[in-house]
Amino acid sequence: MIVVLLLDQISKRWVVDNLVMGETFQPIPALVPFFQMTRSENTGAAFGLLPQAADLFLIIAVVVVVALILFYRQIPDHARFTRFGVGLVCGGALGNALNRLEYGAVVDFIHYQIPGVISNVSNLADHAIVIGVILIVIESWRADPDERAAQSRRVMKQDRSIGDD
Repeated sequence: MIVVLLLDQISKRWVVDNLVMGETFQPIPALVPFFQMTRSENTGAAFGLLPQAADLFLIIAVVVVVALILFYRQIPDHARFTRFGVGLVCGGALGNALNRLEYGAVVDFIHYQIPGVISNVSNLADHAIVIGVILIVIESWRADPDERAAQSRRVMKQDRSIGDD
């Protein structure tokens, strides 16, 4: 979580210090137009959805991180993909939350595109969140049915005990 958060914040700071809004930098000219760095900001969710709900996304990020930290203790030691995935999701969510607090928007700069098919500008935090969720899903598919049922019972028991406080 800490490594993701640090790398995300360092990379975004470099972008803010070195690129003006909308400016493009081509770190690897051979990859243009498929990959470049373009400074952009996003007040909404992924793909710019609901830009007017920036405060809501900040609250959601904090709630998700707190819930995942509480959930982390319930993850079996052998569930390495899930443990690593939760760290990636938390680091990414915190990175974007810090941007919302500092700039009122998330700093995006990783611009990849397939001309005529897709064009997207994102950041390291976004990628950490996506990879983290994928790892958690893969682990859940690999878990045997008895372990999934036991884990569900542990989570439900944890939820009930939180509500009793």
